[in-house]
Amino acid sequence: MVVIGEKFPEVEVNTTFGRIKLPEHFTEQGKWFLLFSHPADFTPVCTTEFYALQKRVDQFRELGVEPIGLSVDQVFSHLKWAEWIKENLGEEITFPIIADDRGDLAEKLGMIPSGATITARAVFVVDNTGTIRAIVYYPAEVGRDWDEILRLVKALKISTEKGVALPHKWPNNELIGDRVIVPPAGTVEQIKEREEAKAKGEIECYDWWFCHKKLE
Repeated sequence: MVVIGEKFPEVEVNTTFGRIKLPEHFTEQGKWFLLFSHPADFTPVCTTEFYALQKRVDQFRELGVEPIGLSVDQVFSHLKWAEWIKENLGEEITFPIIADDRGDLAEKLGMIPSGATITARAVFVVDNTGTIRAIVYYPAEVGRDWDEILRLVKALKISTEKGVALPHKWPNNELIGDRVIVPPAGTVEQIKEREEAKAKGEIECYDWWFCHKKLE
């Protein structure tokens, strides 16, 4: 089972868009990707998730992030289900869905819960170097909140680009609103630097280990 900070395994998968090599299919384009699994096609909760994700897919792509789904169904089932969603719900699924019918990739990624034969609702956020940056799991009986996953992706991108941390419920944190957290000082010299930055009005601090600033 992979963990945060490891490289995504190099695999070739069968999808509704043809054969794809991961992670290079996305990393060669300089993109991040969001690999998510669902228990099964033609199930109510999964259908609500696919519909909701497709409604938000442009928001992910604006961040340079491409979704790709997965379940242990065959590709024919994926194709028919996507067709059903388009015909009955009015949304065309514009991202690939992996047909991991033998469960090889799902096993490698730890997507199948103990004692189960279907995948949980796992989410892997992988950056443009092929490194796994976040892993989120939901059980089969509870659908994901794509707005929270979108918030997670935005926060990861900002943290990567700006070298800051993001607080609880950012950008609507109860203490500091939409401000971002300056990494805590780890040396005496860094404590002095924080105090100097505070005196100049560049940052605000509750204490030397808890400083924050406006996102630039």
